[in-house]
Amino acid sequence: MRDLAMISAPTALQLSVVCPVYNEGANIKKLLERLDRDIRIPMELIVVYDRDDDDTLPALSGLSPPFPVRTVKNHFGRGALNAIKSGFREARCEATLVVMADLSDDLSAVPRMYELVHQGYDVVCGSRYMRGGKQIGGPFLKGLLSRTAGLTLNLLAGVPTKDVTNSFKMYRTAFLQGLNFESKGGFEIGMEVVVKAYVSGRRIAEVPSTWTDRLAGESRFRLWKWLPNYLRWYFYAFNGRFRRR
Repeated sequence: MRDLAMISAPTALQLSVVCPVYNEGANIKKLLERLDRDIRIPMELIVVYDRDDDDTLPALSGLSPPFPVRTVKNHFGRGALNAIKSGFREARCEATLVVMADLSDDLSAVPRMYELVHQGYDVVCGSRYMRGGKQIGGPFLKGLLSRTAGLTLNLLAGVPTKDVTNSFKMYRTAFLQGLNFESKGGFEIGMEVVVKAYVSGRRIAEVPSTWTDRLAGESRFRLWKWLPNYLRWYFYAFNGRFRRR
């Protein structure tokens, strides 16, 4: 596998796919196969890891996918949020997509997401809670809180997506690179970007997608530890609506 960490992506590439990993050796081959099967957009994959002994790295080394793969060590300190930030900094293409290596994301939605970004949208959310979307498995309380947050922000604050907490989103890379990220932990960065895009009047869209709970490996999601971070951006959205008025 080629490591293109020090090479800018060729102009033919249109999509940077950011994938934070933590011991995803059991899943990474299947992820690459699904990316190749479901995404026909010229892309690069940016795999961001925390530790040199992460078992994803040796699993990757024996693979030869038909698209460039870069492995990048987390620039900002350990954790999923910092890994995603690192991936954002490394993105070279018109659009940036965040996917999880646990095979939970609905990659069949990616072509439509890219089409919307190419049409001028700054954020396109994969939505479990709009018509046609679905969630399969996962903790009940986590799903309930996520659905409640998405639907109330949509109905009461006017945020143009029903699934603000989903990490499965595509962004216009130029928009991402102009943001000052303030998130502190967990996966809240996706919610931060949506809320800031909404408050600043950027274009946001959503497409239906199915989220499926992981089949292998261990989830690193920590609901009670990270809930205050999500609440910060929840109330930021409501304050932003009043400022927009």
